[in-house]
Amino acid sequence: MKRSLLLLSASILILGATLPSLAQVVELPEIEIVATNYKYLNSLGEEASIPVRELENAVADYDVKSADFYEDEYSTYFVSFYIPEGKILASYDGDGTLLRTAERFKNVNVPQAIKQSIAERFPNWSISKDIYRVTFHQRSGEAKKQYKLVLENGDKRMRVKVDETGEFI
Repeated sequence: MKRSLLLLSASILILGATLPSLAQVVELPEIEIVATNYKYLNSLGEEASIPVRELENAVADYDVKSADFYEDEYSTYFVSFYIPEGKILASYDGDGTLLRTAERFKNVNVPQAIKQSIAERFPNWSISKDIYRVTFHQRSGEAKKQYKLVLENGDKRMRVKVDETGEFI
């Protein structure tokens, strides 16, 4: 009995050692993942409100080559993206690289840095309206962000411009 148990365990050990050598080796083709518009998304940051960020992601993910209007002979394509809060006009080259954008949004959530800056400089004033504007150029790789705000204090109104850090322009 001990001998058959020893023989069985030796057989399993030999079988376990030889089976992996009989397995087939399958090589899969290489997959290259390229984010062509990563500069655009990196330059925007994370402080934008959710609808704005979703539209900006749609702009970055848009594939001009799969569009119905795409033709090899054109070198630049202008595509408009809309949501109720605003719009983005984007320019792409023939390869689908985002060249520049012009963005305009109304009444979005203003970043905390701007709210603090307004509260420090204009106490007792509140933001009643805002326009968020962004321009991106692929050459510089930077997005220029600007907020135009309407401030109210009772029946008084004032217009100010600030950048994304809360610095007054």
